[in-house]
Amino acid sequence: MGKTGYFTHRDCKKHEMGPGHPECPERLDAIEDRLLITGVSDALEHFEAPEAALADIELAHTRLHIASLRGLTDWLREEMDAGGPSYTQMDPDTSINAHTWKAALRSAGAAMAATDAVIAGELENAFCAVRPPGHHACRDKAMGFCFFNNVAIAAKYALERHQLKRVAVVDFDVHHGNGTENILAGDERVLMVSFFQHPFYPYSGDQSPAANMVNVPVPAYTKGMEVRELIDIMWMPRLEAFKPEMIFISAGFDAHRDDDMGQMGLTEQDYAWITQRIKDVAKKYAQGRIVSCLEGGYVMRPLALSVEAHLRVLADL
Repeated sequence: MGKTGYFTHRDCKKHEMGPGHPECPERLDAIEDRLLITGVSDALEHFEAPEAALADIELAHTRLHIASLRGLTDWLREEMDAGGPSYTQMDPDTSINAHTWKAALRSAGAAMAATDAVIAGELENAFCAVRPPGHHACRDKAMGFCFFNNVAIAAKYALERHQLKRVAVVDFDVHHGNGTENILAGDERVLMVSFFQHPFYPYSGDQSPAANMVNVPVPAYTKGMEVRELIDIMWMPRLEAFKPEMIFISAGFDAHRDDDMGQMGLTEQDYAWITQRIKDVAKKYAQGRIVSCLEGGYVMRPLALSVEAHLRVLADL
């Protein structure tokens, strides 16, 4: 039985976007507490996320985007030293503090370190408990709580640095992964499958996507059984035909019925089922190789329960 890795870093808790912001450090605390009290944590191999190399981030982002985030961080620190504000806005709901740059490097670094360990055969699969999340970050801009697109970077890294020929990206966040689509659309080495509430932020994903994108927009109040049917009909045949050599998951848990960020009706049992379906494909074609990265999920209890369910399937518990 293969091992499941758990990648995180305390720097990921230092990035925050102000009081009351839903994408908060407590999300990681809630997950870790749940994994500890259930004993799931003991079954995982724990790793500290390294900082990503900028040359690897450039696989998915422009040099200008990377430099602007770094420069903005330096400017913010100088402003703070002079008694200025502790945050600066990137978009109406996304801002940085003095620690965001480091946290973003750790988040992308976790995804790539997990990729290295899984491809090397040291782990069968891995989960990256990281923030900031990534799937709204486009090639040249930060948005929607995201700065660097952790999953897109890791997918490109597997292709370019490890010479894999085909990788799949699965995104089950309640929001469309517009950034991942922006970076990976048209790359025939990648198949991306997703479902997302629509119409809903970021109001994309429903207009004739590229051939390598399987977008499944669903209306508000869609429940788990309907999503399961759609996955079997829309995702599975494409994943089977593609035969990925590795699978990356944008693991957002905000489609949970108790998460008020979205209006969908999934439960932790649905996340376990989805994870098992992904795992079946990975076992068949990809030597079980999966790297999953935390995206959304903003109400502590359902988030923690859903991550637990996801990890129990990944780790065969």
